[in-house]
Amino acid sequence: MFDPSKLQEMMQQAQQMQAKMQSDLQSRVVEGAAGGGMVKVAVNGLYQVTAVKIDPAVVDAKDTAMLEDLVRAAFTQALARVEEARVDNARQMAGAMGIPGGLF
Repeated sequence: MFDPSKLQEMMQQAQQMQAKMQSDLQSRVVEGAAGGGMVKVAVNGLYQVTAVKIDPAVVDAKDTAMLEDLVRAAFTQALARVEEARVDNARQMAGAMGIPGGLF
């Protein structure tokens, strides 16, 4: 028989898990790098940039295009890693809820 209080309890659990997931994603930081690590970009699981590091050796006022390419490549790699982290996080949460992992 359908029990409305169970549904409400499940909804509360889902909201708590969503809040935990958001917190986990905000604190999870991944890094993308380019140019052998000369340019590094750190991004958290909410797609917020937390750091950009550029080795002075790659800064050349006459060749900004190379630096721009390195920054773009580092960002692209960091964003790809954020996607991987988000999928991993979703799988963990789904597993905790008893949802089959093959859905992600």
